[in-house]
Amino acid sequence: MAYDVLPGLGAPLRRVEDARLLIGGGRYTADVAAPGALHVVFLRSPHAHAEVVAVDATAARAMPGAAAVITAAETAALGHNPAVSEIFGVSGARHIEPSRPPIARGKVRHVGEIVAMVVADTLAQARDAAEAVVVDYAPLPAVVTGDAALAPGAPLIHAEAPGNLLCDWQRGDAEAVAAGFARAAHVSRLAYRGNRVVAGYLETRAALARWEGDALTLVTPSQGVHLVQRVVCAILGIPREALRVVSEDVGGGFGPKLPPYPEQALVAFAARALHRDIRWEQSRTEHHLCDTHARDLVAEASLALDAEGRFLAIKVEGTANFGAFVSTVAPTIPTMGMAKVLSGLYAFPAASIALRCAFSNTVPVDAIRGAGKPEAFILLETLIDQAARETGRDPIALRRLNLIPAEAFPYRTALGFRYDSGDCAALLDAALAEADADGFAARRAASEARGMLRGFGLACHLHGTGGWGDETSILRIGADGVIEAVTGTQSQGQGHATAYAQIVAAALGVAPESVRVVQGDTARAPRGGGTGGSSSTIISGATLKRAADAAIAAGMEAAAEKLEVAAADLAYRDARYVVEGTDRDIGLFELAAAIGGIDGCAEFDTTVESWPAGVAIAEVEIDPETGAVRLDRFSAAIDAGVVVNPMLLAGQLHGGFCAGAGQALMEDARYDAEGQPLAATLMDYAMPRADDVPDFAHALANVPTPNNPLGIKGVGELPTNGAPAAIGNAVADALGGIAVAMPMTPARVWQALQNAASLPTP
Repeated sequence: MAYDVLPGLGAPLRRVEDARLLIGGGRYTADVAAPGALHVVFLRSPHAHAEVVAVDATAARAMPGAAAVITAAETAALGHNPAVSEIFGVSGARHIEPSRPPIARGKVRHVGEIVAMVVADTLAQARDAAEAVVVDYAPLPAVVTGDAALAPGAPLIHAEAPGNLLCDWQRGDAEAVAAGFARAAHVSRLAYRGNRVVAGYLETRAALARWEGDALTLVTPSQGVHLVQRVVCAILGIPREALRVVSEDVGGGFGPKLPPYPEQALVAFAARALHRDIRWEQSRTEHHLCDTHARDLVAEASLALDAEGRFLAIKVEGTANFGAFVSTVAPTIPTMGMAKVLSGLYAFPAASIALRCAFSNTVPVDAIRGAGKPEAFILLETLIDQAARETGRDPIALRRLNLIPAEAFPYRTALGFRYDSGDCAALLDAALAEADADGFAARRAASEARGMLRGFGLACHLHGTGGWGDETSILRIGADGVIEAVTGTQSQGQGHATAYAQIVAAALGVAPESVRVVQGDTARAPRGGGTGGSSSTIISGATLKRAADAAIAAGMEAAAEKLEVAAADLAYRDARYVVEGTDRDIGLFELAAAIGGIDGCAEFDTTVESWPAGVAIAEVEIDPETGAVRLDRFSAAIDAGVVVNPMLLAGQLHGGFCAGAGQALMEDARYDAEGQPLAATLMDYAMPRADDVPDFAHALANVPTPNNPLGIKGVGELPTNGAPAAIGNAVADALGGIAVAMPMTPARVWQALQNAASLPTP
């Protein structure tokens, strides 16, 4: 496919939405006025695993202001919240998916699961009434890790999942891998236990169900209103036309605002039952207890090399902890998500991955920025550094030896994925130059002179964009000179309003300021897959470009009539319909005013898939007295294909690198052995602040993708994929090869140093 690189793309246009947001003009769910709305408090289980013997709401219903107390008895007829992705095990059977009702029926399976919904005139009254609900629990033994859940004798979480096994999943050629290991000159092995993370977005979840006559509107922050509409309607048993879903401004997402949640369905249910507006706003603790987590993986990985250092095979075997239920896209996160990128930027002849997927008494997991890829690169890139140390090789040279050659693209990996385009060697060279790798020795010497340890870490990485290309884009060129661009994707702060405006403006030859992007409304957009998988600009950008082309074509006949010529005699350029060979023309907006507007519409008709890539380089400085790790330098080279807006790209990279640093150094959504969360607030869960990270520098080594007409590669998740591995390798380098589990907190680093010091000298 030829790249149609539009003039005007690549300009560093400042975000058009920022002026409104910075002066308090945001329209988040909590900002939507609903005078007289009732307030909701959810009563949640304090137990990780227990039978619900009885729920007595008699006293609560008599409390002042109480409008309703809704329990499992009142919601028994509601449907369940299904997953929308699936995997199949080695037997060919689909993953096991127990029903997940909005309110727990007979049993709770994680702390924070809903057991009752209290609706009252005020939030304070709802809280008081919730405290009056009496729940009789019979506690049961709990299990919180995936490997423990699969062990013989573990507490059974769902009767329909014997042994707590959700799916036994494999991909790859096990025989080819075994052959590669059999002829290897060296094998490196790694055991890994990943730390859970939470999203930590600024705007917690919320829901406002508005009852207007017989019409119901659900306002809620989401990553796609059509998915929420489809699932909530299925749960309530109502047709989709009976529910309008709106997401206005959304304050962060990157995964956990994609799944529909029980609270959204219950708020809509209560509004229909009471014929009143109903409002719920999530607390920060509820976010930690109830929104999907990510990264909970236990694995063993092995890398086989020949005598020259060429990679022969990679093998991963592990256990993925899915939590108490199967969340929306969870089945494909640790499985296909890891498999897509497991071989990295390297020419592996053979690869295999085998995962046992387990239920446990923890909050369900799902996609968070990276969605299975950060774990894959921690395994792969740690193994490469380890192999370099064990065989006496330079880790950069070892990588360079095994990179996929530029002439090999498009490249089919050993696990069956087709990487579209790239130049891995150019990426590596650009990253090393940006990082001033040649100056590292001097910086290390300077650190050592101050009694500090310094390490250099590198990680090659990529991302396979995904999501749903279920998009209809509509363009309306109004008589007032405003162009409305309606999309089915959903910004959560990424800058869609700016990127899409640039694409539409470039296609029509107008100023970006004239384009107004409309998103997040099932009444305005006929269909849309929402935002996920780093594919929004691929989906909406490419489709809006085609909608712009359709609008230009739609105006041709009208312009020909106004100019009294044949349409074949017209050309369109610089926002004007021009009679070729003359000075006669009519402007786009002039024509729109004359005929009452010009419309264009297009359906997404290509693939969401692209393969952005990068090389991340981190330098850390460690205080051996305390174990404190300081991320001192971080840089990268990126292949993002055609760049729509370099400022937006830089913002995505900075945010993604910061998220990766959090996973590497401080974030840990831990549970105790009884299933009690140990990180239920921001007092217990550390996230990076401004002074925890350095400036982030990056260079570009772009190769456009042939997979979409604009040549765009999605990059939202790419930086998060590589950052943890690069930082982990830098810490290990500073410590002389000592491995430290993530998060690499001062206590863990200090203890690793003490353990190493106590070992006998070889």
